[in-house]
Amino acid sequence: MLAIRLPAEIEERLEKLAKATGRTKTFYAREAILEHLDDLEDLYMAERELKAIHAGESDTVPLEEVMKQYGMED
Repeated sequence: MLAIRLPAEIEERLEKLAKATGRTKTFYAREAILEHLDDLEDLYMAERELKAIHAGESDTVPLEEVMKQYGMED
């Protein structure tokens, strides 16, 4: 179960979409979460790794080395 508060403008848009299509607001909220959750997880993981690199807690690998490792050399 999940309860969320949305800005009034977004709530109105969601309500209009639901009425226009005969689907529920819950359907569209669920679809939006499923569509974007992977991207949000990737973004936060990348931000965490960038902080680790800046703090000297993680190393980087040159692009040429990665390309060679995966057989993508020129």
